[in-house]
Amino acid sequence: MATANATTINSELLKRILFTLGMLAIYRVGVHVPTPGVDGTAVAAFFAQQSRGIFGLFNTFTGGALSQFSIFALGIMPYISASIIFQLLSSAVPYLEALKKEGEHGRKKITQYTRYATVALALVQGYGIANWLGSEASPDGRPLVIAPMVGILPFWLMTIITLTAGTCFIMWLGEQITERGIGNGSSLIIFTGIVASIPAGAQGLYELVKAGDLRFIVALIIVLAMVGVIAGVIFMETAQRRIPIQYSQRGVSQAGGMVTPTSHLPIKINFAGVIPPIFASSLLMFPATAAQFVQVPWLRSLQDSLNPNGTVFNILFVSLIVFFSFFYTEIVFNPNEVAENLKKHGGFVPGVRSGKPTAEFIQKVLDRVNVLGCIYLSAVCILPGLFTNMFNVPFYFGGTSLLILVGVAIDTAQQIESYRLTQRYEGMMKGVRVRSQRVRF
Repeated sequence: MATANATTINSELLKRILFTLGMLAIYRVGVHVPTPGVDGTAVAAFFAQQSRGIFGLFNTFTGGALSQFSIFALGIMPYISASIIFQLLSSAVPYLEALKKEGEHGRKKITQYTRYATVALALVQGYGIANWLGSEASPDGRPLVIAPMVGILPFWLMTIITLTAGTCFIMWLGEQITERGIGNGSSLIIFTGIVASIPAGAQGLYELVKAGDLRFIVALIIVLAMVGVIAGVIFMETAQRRIPIQYSQRGVSQAGGMVTPTSHLPIKINFAGVIPPIFASSLLMFPATAAQFVQVPWLRSLQDSLNPNGTVFNILFVSLIVFFSFFYTEIVFNPNEVAENLKKHGGFVPGVRSGKPTAEFIQKVLDRVNVLGCIYLSAVCILPGLFTNMFNVPFYFGGTSLLILVGVAIDTAQQIESYRLTQRYEGMMKGVRVRSQRVRF
């Protein structure tokens, strides 16, 4: 019976993993499907020239779809931007706040509104990109758009329809992965795009060393620094501040008498995970991208200021990371509810009275941990990018990309392990029920 249960558990988990890999494979195939009406070689040469700017960051998140101007050129970013908007509005608009408290029904309604907003953002961005590409040329002077009419539709209209449909399809893929696969679908799609750019970056680094443009010792330092940063990120992502909890109503009998059992309330140093850098990057990319589409001097200045590794960009980036760290933590963790649950179950923090004092103590600890988490996130998201820019590394190795890679990998591994434990527990309980029925018979 135990072997049969284990086989069932493994087969169900394997199905989820294979489903996730299948959805991600479909996404990677779509990245290489070109949008009609453009010269692929000219577009690739054009975006290669822009790789150090905001488009390099955007191209990283789309897994190279932007540089190829494929049907997935907008990536998952419109969906993430829409999610940010509705998370902010759900704390400010009474109607959305009421929906959030309605449970599953309210969550589905907010998700539906998020989808509508995603389509609207994709339409706006698709229109901007279509008009912008029509006025640009490759470094050798070739026009990027070679077919002003695609069938019976003008290029700009076909591009809007294609890119919006591509974004909606990616959004659907992400939701399917979340519901029927393993891990968070949107995060895994970004993760896959970043991983896909690693081989090309490694090859570019090798070519520089081979050509003598980059000394071997410098390349070795860069690689070792990357490994060190990855190790530091893994350590910080798994680090916790544990608040001791004791339960007065559940004494355990030992040789010396009744002993009060102790537990702990774990609070991660980086409580918000990869959410703050993803949200911050998405918000910063939107105005910088929009500035490319309008020939207005002050918008051009804004675009130059919002160049990755620039002073203004980094200041805004850190500010948004701090804001979203505290904002996201405020949404998902309520110290008052935690204190109330502890009180109901006879739990208390040693030296702190139950109820409101416990909630205030937990909030104080959470705020302090969040400050440390913000410092860590800011350092990881900014310093590696400055470092690689200083040594002219031939690929965008930003801290945001690294944080997403490590964070999503750890989160997915934890979800796999959690799913295994849950399925094993359910299998054991099912086996106990079957044995008890046999005993009755």
